[in-house]
Amino acid sequence: MPPILYSFRRCPYAMRARLAIRVLGVRVQLRELVLSNKPAAMLAISPKGTVPVLLLNDGTVIDESLDVMVWAGAVFSMDDAALIARNDGEFKQALDRYKYPERFPDAAASEHRAQACAFLAELNQRLTDAPCLSGDEMGLLDWAILPFVRQFAAVDAAWFAQTPYVSLQPWLARGLSSDVFGSVMHKYAPWREGDAPIEF
Repeated sequence: MPPILYSFRRCPYAMRARLAIRVLGVRVQLRELVLSNKPAAMLAISPKGTVPVLLLNDGTVIDESLDVMVWAGAVFSMDDAALIARNDGEFKQALDRYKYPERFPDAAASEHRAQACAFLAELNQRLTDAPCLSGDEMGLLDWAILPFVRQFAAVDAAWFAQTPYVSLQPWLARGLSSDVFGSVMHKYAPWREGDAPIEF
């Protein structure tokens, strides 16, 4: 049987894992979660309770999204890895504070948005040289970062639409409208113990 992947459709970390699995042609058994009711089977192997969680047939547990991408066959250059680290660090921190200002009253949401925009401006500049971060076509670097830019853009879509990111905006639209992205965003019923596996 294929390995088991615990996932949550809208989580950007789980998205990047599913995207790598789909692009690289690896098969898994998908178990879609409701984060407010995490199954005991997942918590038993990964008590921190975040997704994605991949359970291999030999009992190995992989519960970091980038590690799932690497398991699936992704290879990143040092420059790519550094960009992803900044996405997952400074950008994601500012994004969370922008999206959930009630949780972070230390500063106005607009300040956190401005901090996030410094990274977006860098991506926009990079995309002036090629339509995708990976070059001419969407690659694993794009799929590692796009779910987080998607989350940022959705906080205030009207505001994002009028930003000067004339290269970033079409890149995001290209990714979101792609067959690959659409294929990993199918809605599945939440998994329950005893359910038949969903081959993904």
